[in-house]
Amino acid sequence: MSEHEAQTPQWYVVHTYSSYENKVMKSILTKAGNQQLTDKILDVQIPTEQVREITDGKEKEYARKIFPGYVLVYMIYTDEVAYLIRSIRGVTGFLGSDPNNPVPLTPAEIQTMGVDLGTSVEINLSVGDSVRIVGTAMDGFDGVVQSIDIEEGTCEVLVSMFGQETPTKLHLTEVRRAD
Repeated sequence: MSEHEAQTPQWYVVHTYSSYENKVMKSILTKAGNQQLTDKILDVQIPTEQVREITDGKEKEYARKIFPGYVLVYMIYTDEVAYLIRSIRGVTGFLGSDPNNPVPLTPAEIQTMGVDLGTSVEINLSVGDSVRIVGTAMDGFDGVVQSIDIEEGTCEVLVSMFGQETPTKLHLTEVRRAD
């Protein structure tokens, strides 16, 4: 492993021939699967924006590439992964002053490039926390968090209603910590 190889995934910019972005993206994903490197190449994106165009009185909407000729790859950089990407038809190399030593994008650059990082969920709840229910028919009821499912964005709350404990599944936006 070279000194450049890291263990945490980061976003890198891959330069491609013009109009080869989609082919390159598909090739990266296919080759990563074929060579069992899906644990190192985690995501490939082409930053796009939705554009509405009105021509001859007809409106159409399409996705326009924000940075033609570039593909973003979320990966753990290793020599093997770099070689795989450079060997793909249409790839001219990694973006950076030294193409053999690419620099990952900073979080600020990632945000400006319009990368869809998925939905990031930060919660301030833990199992055992006292919560108040909001935004449902049970507004104002209190309960205790029994479990949290971040994937689904839900939590199981043991709600005290009319002298009885009732387990209830709620969306994370429907509970507030009782401070």
